[in-house]
Order: sequence, then structure tokens, then C-alpha cells
Amino acid sequence: MTQKTAALPLTMNAWRRDTYGPASGTRLDQIVVPAPGRGEALLKLRATALNAADVRILLGDPLLVRPAFGIRRPKQPVRGIDVAGTVVKLGADATGVTIGDEVIVELPGGGGLAPYAIAPVKRLVQRPAALSPAIAASLPIAGGTAWQALDLAGVGAATTRVLVLGASGGVGTFVVQLAAFRGAETWASCAERNHRLVEELGAVRTFDHRTSPLAELPAEHFDAVIDIAGGMPLRELQRLTAPGGTVVLVVGDGGHVLGPVPRMIRAAALSIGSRRRIRPLAASTKPEIVRALAGLAVDGRIAPVIEREWSFAEASAALARQEAGHVVGKLVVRIDTV
Repeated sequence: MTQKTAALPLTMNAWRRDTYGPASGTRLDQIVVPAPGRGEALLKLRATALNAADVRILLGDPLLVRPAFGIRRPKQPVRGIDVAGTVVKLGADATGVTIGDEVIVELPGGGGLAPYAIAPVKRLVQRPAALSPAIAASLPIAGGTAWQALDLAGVGAATTRVLVLGASGGVGTFVVQLAAFRGAETWASCAERNHRLVEELGAVRTFDHRTSPLAELPAEHFDAVIDIAGGMPLRELQRLTAPGGTVVLVVGDGGHVLGPVPRMIRAAALSIGSRRRIRPLAASTKPEIVRALAGLAVDGRIAPVIEREWSFAEASAALARQEAGHVVGKLVVRIDTV
């Protein structure tokens, strides 16, 4: 039975783009406040963290993603996937949460650059009071991807050596912290201006693979290579990996049509008969991992790196900054001031 709540607005201003294209085409527009369906909750959003996925969906690139997100135009014109918010209304059979709960969630398809959004209650994670909405919203996709990349690579033993390529972005800053938390000796590649930050996160050695080629690194030195940057030859990544080790591809290089698929096929071919596997990561947000990440953040074991917090009025500019690339950590849009 649907619970009754205080009156909510019928419409809201949201940042949307009805066609695929760059962030510059995102506009503030009035839309209807959605109603929660069966098993869903309506959230009053407090913060939305941006991800590379927001840009990929915004651009509809590669074309391979469009069957899922809209062939000719995006099914969900409002971007923003990772959010922290307050439950303000529940649909039928929405159990396990109550109105007023502060939660963290990944919104299927998006909708976070707006004051209100719908989320399945089964995805909701309670936000600890000790975590700000901005910190909490930064956890699901980037933190969850980092966690799953390390799991796929088998990182856990204190003797594990890990190489992280692309260590200063949203996923990379989490990989470095979580690898150090798991006891790994972590080497990290990032722009020189970010070396000190990445070392403070737990890397024992930093370099920039664009100026210090991977060929200069010792062969078979790493038990795991986590490739977030992309662009490196797969055989070179294998050369750096010890027998029995794993290369994890967090992002795949590719063209406008097939995206990472050709590189994934090459990775599978190179792994046949090899003691150095190359495994593409198909990460998905898991509430149990978000809950664990929130616990580590409360304990001070990890801390999301936030390059900047933007106001709701600046959301289009925040998307443009994400689109431009080379973001250090995360970008967060504050929604609770709307």
C-alpha cells in the first residue's frame, strides 16, 4: 500500500538534453516530478556525483550503448547516476526503507541533475550520518568499480604488487586507496601534478607513463595491472605481469561504433594458453559494496577525492568539465540548495 506524505511539487527544474551531443547542449527545463511505481522510492536529492559514464551516455558514444539507452535519442534526458538523497515517497510494495531515510544509490539510466528522482528500493543503501551527501554520492560507481577491479585481479595478499594506470581519476583514486587498504604495494601512473596526491592516497611510487614509458618498468614485476587509462598495447601490459597475474581492463579503447569490443576480443585471444590473463571488467553497482565503502569512509580508511563541488545552477558547466577529461577524483553537484 502506498504511504501518504506531505504535498510535493508537481513540477521541477531539471538539467536535460533530449538529443545525443555535448554538455553545451544541456538546458534547464521544467519537467514533471516523477511518481514512484511498484518497489520504487521518490528521493529528494541532496548531491549528485558525475562519472565518465554520464558523458558516454550524454554523447551516445559508442553506438553500441544506444540500444540500452535510446537508439535515436536518450530514453532518460536527465544525466546524473550516483546520488545521495532523502526518501520522500514510496510506491506499492516498497519495503525495507521508510520516509525520511537518508540514502545512497545509483539511479538506473540517470536522472540525478534534478531535485527529485526515482530509485528502486532494493538498490538503496542507508547513508551514515557521519558522511556528507557529497562524500556519499561519490562512492557507488567509482568506488564500486575500483573494488570489483581489485577483486577480479585477486588483490588481497600483503605481498601483492599492483600497477595502476590512470590513478588520479574517480576510479583510480579509489583503486590506489583500496589496494593500499588490502595491503598491496602500489605503483601508480598519473600526471606529474598529481603525484603527491596519489602518494598520499597510498602509492609507494608514482610516474607518468606518457613521459616515462612502460618499457622502462621491470618485466614480470606486478601481480596485478589495473588499466584505467587505456591506450597501452596489451602485450606490454602482459610483459609487466608476473606469471599467474592478471591485467584488468577497466576502460576499453575503441571506435565510435563498437567501443571496447575489439580490444576485449584481442584480450581474450592473448589470454589463451597464457599464465598472464587479461580480463575486461564489466562492473555493476552492488549495494553490499556501497555499504562496505561507506563503512570504510566513516572509519577514515578511504576518502573520496573531490576536485570541486558545483551548485545546481552550475550543473551544465560541471558536465562540460567532466566531458573535458582529466578530472582529479570526482565532481559533485549540490542539489539540496534547490
